[in-house]
Amino acid sequence: MRAFIGLGSNLGDREANLRQALEYLAQAPETNVVRASSLYDTEPVGVEDQPHFLNAVAQLETQLTPRQLLWNLMLVERRLGRVRSQRWGPRTIDLDLLLYEDVVIEEHDLELPHPEIAKRSFVLVPLVELEPLLPHPVTRETMLALLQRLGARPLVKHGSRIWN
Repeated sequence: MRAFIGLGSNLGDREANLRQALEYLAQAPETNVVRASSLYDTEPVGVEDQPHFLNAVAQLETQLTPRQLLWNLMLVERRLGRVRSQRWGPRTIDLDLLLYEDVVIEEHDLELPHPEIAKRSFVLVPLVELEPLLPHPVTRETMLALLQRLGARPLVKHGSRIWN
């Protein structure tokens, strides 16, 4: 199954944190990191008085269920020192399950597609880089159309891809 993961970091060596997260994800059972977007330097959302984030999106192929994949994402976050002390606060790593095929789930601890996709340019820009015509599972709009409608300020591209 194809899944897309949002990655973000704004503490420590942000790029190294993202690279390490991808390494750990590649070691998850029945999971392969297919590719990842470029890195994007972004302003924080929610709590603005914190360092800028480095963001990317990765495409995975996995036989894990959405809940198993989410559990593995949280495990990687813990391995990289993520402490959930403040909502939208600074963090070494943030991994979000954005999309899992066309699956739609609305549960208290798991929502697919991620409910904030259409509101976040730091998610849509790297998603469009990877799959511009990917349809949103609920609205059926392409990621490119969602990004165009958002009309957000362009993100700063930080460099080359972090995964081959």
